[in-house]
Amino acid sequence: MHYVLMFFLIFAERKSVEVRYTEIAPQIDGFIEETWMAADSAYDFVQFMPYEKTAPTERTVVYVLQDKDNLYIAFRCYADSIKPIACLTADEDDIRIGIDTFGSKNAAYYFQLFASEIYHDGWVLDDGRTFDDSWEGVWYKALKLYDDRWEVEVKIPFKSIRYKKGLDEWGIEFARYMAQNREISAWNEHLQKEDVKVSKYGTLKSIDPQAVGYYFELYPEAYLRIDRQYYEGDSVATHKKPSVSLNLKWDVTPQATINATVLPDFAQIESDPFSLNLSRYPIYLDERRPFFLEGQEIFRMADFGDMGFFDPLEIFYSRRIGKSVNDDAVPILGGLKVTSKSRDWNLGMLGAYTDSYLDTVLHNIDEPNRWFAVMRAKHAVLENSHIGALFSGMAADKDDHNYAFGLDGAYLKGANQLVVQGAVSSRKDSLRDKSGWAFDAGYFGFVKNFIVFTSARVVQDSFDVSHIGFVPWVGEKRLMLMTGPYKQYQRGAISNFFIVPGIVATQEPGVSDWSLAGIVECNLQFRRDWGFDIGVNAGRHYEAPMDTVISYFSREFNSSFWGRLFNQNIDFDFNYSYGWNYSRGYLGYQGENRLTYNYSLIPQVRLGLTSYLWIEWDPDNQVEAIWPIFRPNIDIAFNADMNLRIFDEIVTQTPGSDLGELEYLWNRIGVLFSWNFMPKSWIYIALNDHRVQDEFGNLQPSYQIGAIKAKYLIYF
Repeated sequence: MHYVLMFFLIFAERKSVEVRYTEIAPQIDGFIEETWMAADSAYDFVQFMPYEKTAPTERTVVYVLQDKDNLYIAFRCYADSIKPIACLTADEDDIRIGIDTFGSKNAAYYFQLFASEIYHDGWVLDDGRTFDDSWEGVWYKALKLYDDRWEVEVKIPFKSIRYKKGLDEWGIEFARYMAQNREISAWNEHLQKEDVKVSKYGTLKSIDPQAVGYYFELYPEAYLRIDRQYYEGDSVATHKKPSVSLNLKWDVTPQATINATVLPDFAQIESDPFSLNLSRYPIYLDERRPFFLEGQEIFRMADFGDMGFFDPLEIFYSRRIGKSVNDDAVPILGGLKVTSKSRDWNLGMLGAYTDSYLDTVLHNIDEPNRWFAVMRAKHAVLENSHIGALFSGMAADKDDHNYAFGLDGAYLKGANQLVVQGAVSSRKDSLRDKSGWAFDAGYFGFVKNFIVFTSARVVQDSFDVSHIGFVPWVGEKRLMLMTGPYKQYQRGAISNFFIVPGIVATQEPGVSDWSLAGIVECNLQFRRDWGFDIGVNAGRHYEAPMDTVISYFSREFNSSFWGRLFNQNIDFDFNYSYGWNYSRGYLGYQGENRLTYNYSLIPQVRLGLTSYLWIEWDPDNQVEAIWPIFRPNIDIAFNADMNLRIFDEIVTQTPGSDLGELEYLWNRIGVLFSWNFMPKSWIYIALNDHRVQDEFGNLQPSYQIGAIKAKYLIYF
């Protein structure tokens, strides 16, 4: 009898709502009219934050309908005691929808609409562990605020999303956030230590998309771009580039999509921020270009999201295509991407061709035309886990190429995740002809009341994906294990707490001895999103920075604090360590401090600041240099679709600790106006002015860019 009861309770937790067909389409105007009364409804929400498994402060009811072309969802969010907050530039109420259209229990579309009518959409991946906002869909929404509630109506065309044909049950989740008390409630019950899992979504029954025809998007883009480059000797080169490009997207079936781009220009993309790099490894730069962003979840190997203890084998890194050279970019002549999603398989192929590039002033960079190709296959196993294979390659000619092939697998069960990856590479050019292999694995999860982080990595010294991927730890072997008690509190000021001692062993490239360090990390999370994390590690370290093995006692102390100041998010973190300074070429202390804060002056205007303070010490423990970096910005939201962003990046340096000798190294001002005037249709106006310090200490122009760009969706 006990097992029968347990079986019933497990399956009773998965709620369901039936999609009912309507001949009369509801008007999307933010008013729940009589048509909705024929719909089935989802209610009995459960609080997820700040107190899980408890009743929410306010009631929420969701209605679901469909016709042959669209899915309709309406929220009635009661506000008897807590009034909704709507603000274009600050924390505000929102509603959230997650839809697993393949029954994968691993990935889902998400739709989020704020009370100010700002909206987001994208993918939830890895059973809720990763969010990818690169997908931009065509969907319609409206809301209205009333004295005792606010109401939301959403229309999602079936042609806007992919789904498994013939599947009449989709996974679905509804959630609501209240800014005043920072409460999240969801239709289904989720645990805080697991986060919101796709595998725990409820069921959308009797779904029957009947849209016919092909979903075809054509994006003609027109732009005028003026680049002005300044060189030594007061020479100036000005390039005016009026041009057009073409992008298309064709959903050949509800599961398969073709994307193509011809002569793309990404002039509206903000420049990469300055970062002081004192390590032996290059800095990873996030992808920003729309063609490579959309669908990027298919072309990646398994990961743990942003936990930070695991570095995946990225044998495909899209920033290698059309890479930056001297504040410029290698032109992309064209690209083609084919992807297919189903319950059991994710398949993808990507190809791109770049133009040649010659530095006509310095004549020290000569990039040939290059072909790039990527192929990915991922197969679902054990409900929401997967195994997969990934190939990536670059070829300029038969004597200049870089290829890699990798296998990966991820086992997901609740909060527990195991990832295993392996890859081989081949690199050939006029200077080298070599091949190598790499292995990477990690585990995160809970063993009773203990939390566990562990990883292992081996990268052969002949492994090379420098033209197609991002795996800079060539020749390194690394083992790490951290585990300790985890405690969650259902009541009181503290939400959860863990302390994890551990050990990390590393064999650096060119070194036979193993470095060994002890680690302790402490994390305390309070209610209302306050918390801190403190970590310490120290031990004997061996490395060969100048082809000579050195030994020293390494130590590192880092901490992060986050919370809310004047009802706005604030983040502060710092890291201080003793090790080899690869920029200076000696052993010394290094420090990095970062502060981020945004403040909404009025609902339409927000001021922000991200600041860094790097400090370098020499071997005699004297301050070598201090690097204060400031990035103030102002965001002006005219409405939910029109925004103006102005930022200034100020890079300074103080020789030694004498603040009176502060040097103004560079200044970069950027302006970006964006207007989403129709679904997936944009107008951009971008300006960028970059100035650097000359030999006399004066700021002189380096380059200036101005661009006007229009992107218009033609939707079939």
